[in-house]
Amino acid sequence: MSTAARRTRLARELADRGLDGLFVTTLVNVRYLTGFTGSNGALLVPAEGDAVFLTDGRYRDQADAELPDLEHVITRDLLGGMAERTHPGTYGIESHTLSVDAHARLVELMAASSLRSAGRVVESLREVKDDAEVAALRSACDISTRALEQVLAGRLVGRTERQVARELENTMLDLGAEAIAFDTILASGPNTAIPHHSPTDRVLATGDLLKADFGARVDGYHADCTRTVVLGRADDWQREVHAAVRESQAAGLELLRDGVAVAASDTAARASLEAAGWLEAFTTGLGHGVGLEIHEDPFVSGTHAGKLTSRTVLTMEPGIYVPGRGGVRIEDTVLVTAGAPEVLTTMTKDLLEIG
Repeated sequence: MSTAARRTRLARELADRGLDGLFVTTLVNVRYLTGFTGSNGALLVPAEGDAVFLTDGRYRDQADAELPDLEHVITRDLLGGMAERTHPGTYGIESHTLSVDAHARLVELMAASSLRSAGRVVESLREVKDDAEVAALRSACDISTRALEQVLAGRLVGRTERQVARELENTMLDLGAEAIAFDTILASGPNTAIPHHSPTDRVLATGDLLKADFGARVDGYHADCTRTVVLGRADDWQREVHAAVRESQAAGLELLRDGVAVAASDTAARASLEAAGWLEAFTTGLGHGVGLEIHEDPFVSGTHAGKLTSRTVLTMEPGIYVPGRGGVRIEDTVLVTAGAPEVLTTMTKDLLEIG
């Protein structure tokens, strides 16, 4: 789907909501609607008529190259520039990201109009991916898993968490990633009990659990994958915990289907952990959407009131974390379909014993 088609969808949604237009000030939403990859920009999308893109002089040439189908306004006053191109009416704002000061200025600039929160209207459109988005996500996931497989085939014991994390990131870049999706979580031994551990100079040792939460970024789209392995032979406790997490993930994955309640997956995954006696050790969220942001709508929880839609991409990542001892997480990036969900991070989830 072209960016113009995305803007058309948004304009229809605005008209349905009784809005004359939307001030798009969230940069990732500007990118989704225009293709602009710079660091300063805004977009005025009217319910009727053509959208207008605004940025400052640093991005004049970039805007010409990336947005040939849009009118460009070059100004350092993005809010003022948008306000000047409106007529009296009712306009939506992205109140979840717009600052208090920016809102106050818009109220002043739009004295003849009214402003209303449009909620997460663009984010809701972003939940369902088009063919180009799915292709970028597939590529990012493929690069990610191939990179980890290469790293695990090399020497690990005797190296530090930080060294292995950097090798994993560099391997993703060597395989074609434009960037890493987020700061790599590489944890060993008791550090695996910390859900979002930052790599340290701890030296990997035989008998350690090793947890890698990582991803590549391709064309702006993020992969998210976690695998937990053992350096050497796994003991009974490590096998038990890994099996419990894998069974929980399978239960949650089964319900990532078109038309199924988002909360159903959360309920199933937690019920599996509870049956295994490990629910209290699961202290994080179960999953989230992934795309132009590493964490985006929808977020998988027992309180989510909506249903899944085909071509939504999200993660499934149960875990068990026992402070002082260790932890296991298994995470996949998953494409929701009308049938069985398609796992995009295709690396094995068996408990690998490395070395």
